[in-house]
Amino acid sequence: MHLNPYGEYAVLLAASLANSWPEDRDGIVDRTREFGMTMRFGSAPGDHDGVRQVIDDWLRVVDASDPDERAALLNAEMAAAAAYPRLTDHDGEGWHLHYRDEQDALPAVLRAVIGVGTALHLVTRGMHRLGRCGSAPCTNVVVDVTRNGRQQYCSVRCANRAAVRRHRGRSQPSP
Repeated sequence: MHLNPYGEYAVLLAASLANSWPEDRDGIVDRTREFGMTMRFGSAPGDHDGVRQVIDDWLRVVDASDPDERAALLNAEMAAAAAYPRLTDHDGEGWHLHYRDEQDALPAVLRAVIGVGTALHLVTRGMHRLGRCGSAPCTNVVVDVTRNGRQQYCSVRCANRAAVRRHRGRSQPSP
């Protein structure tokens, strides 16, 4: 039984937008489709910039230095997107739960979905399961969805780069 439609996909969507920002509003909508969102979004002036602000605000949560700070920032994000939960069948594929108003513009919808999704991800998997790639100079967001909760890198490439640096550091002759 799948009870959490706002967890993993929403936080992975946010990371995807943060790591590779689309050129325009259509690119954002395409990305929402890639991550499983099926609703139609009405178009409004400023949607592209509005979603950029949502992602920038979310990055403050990603970069928070401790769980209390992360929780406070995330609570503020969810309060800004407050809407009562509601049942919907907007896409004809079955009833499901939304944590947002049906008529919201794209930035407001994504603020709600990403906020709730991030909160669910962190409380079900651990407050430490969100951060930045551990392979400098990469600054991509890492959403840890691994079983053991130890994902440090955004990609295999970055993990390999870090491993090579560690190996070379151990292989250097002592002065």
